Amino acid sequence: MMKAVFQADRRVRRSAWAVFAVSAVGTALYSAPAYLTGDPSQGRIPINPDVALHYLSVVVHALPASLLLLLGPVQFVPALRNKYGKLHRVVGRVYMVSVLIASVAGLFAATFSVDGFSVQVAFYLLTAAWLYSLVQAYRTIRRGRIQLHRIWMIRNYALSFAAVVLRLFLVLGLAARSRYDWLSFEDVYAASVWASILVSAGVAEWFIVHRTLKPLARSRRRPGAVTPDGATAVAGAGRVPA
Repeated sequence: MMKAVFQADRRVRRSAWAVFAVSAVGTALYSAPAYLTGDPSQGRIPINPDVALHYLSVVVHALPASLLLLLGPVQFVPALRNKYGKLHRVVGRVYMVSVLIASVAGLFAATFSVDGFSVQVAFYLLTAAWLYSLVQAYRTIRRGRIQLHRIWMIRNYALSFAAVVLRLFLVLGLAARSRYDWLSFEDVYAASVWASILVSAGVAEWFIVHRTLKPLARSRRRPGAVTPDGATAVAGAGRVPA
């Protein structure tokens, strides 16, 4: 009975990961080509005609953001991470640089956005959380705190994945707009931006609690178990530095 439950749970997790990976890769491959043409009319984001560098900032944001969407799912596969540690570190560095570039360009793009103040605030907060979680992920891995590093990277990639969730909410919002004339595109877009950030961050925290912290808490009393802060549990003695 327990074996059947475990196998069913594993199938669900694999299916969820497949949907997550395919949607991330699909969004990246759909978004990036439009910004390789150099034609603002092909872009997915409205461009401010009064700011000459606005389109360039959107391009500089969109391309590395698409790249890190592609890289993220691979980094969360334990088998690949454990077997190809050097590759994992190289991809991690590329991911980190991509976030930095996309963040700086995204701040400029948001500042001159024509989508309204609410959207600007949302993107400012998203970028701040994006950078903060990246810094924490870098600090923890430098200190050898692997579990904390993974937790911070889950948070960081969840914020990256908000770009995928945004498109889902836009589709739903536009469908609702076709039925309700009082809904404007600006309202739909602003609500979609905020919802994508909040939902992505909320799901990440749920995943961290239920899939990372709870299993670690159950294993803390086992000799040799690694806690989130990089310590090693010792039977009957709490924990000692790893």
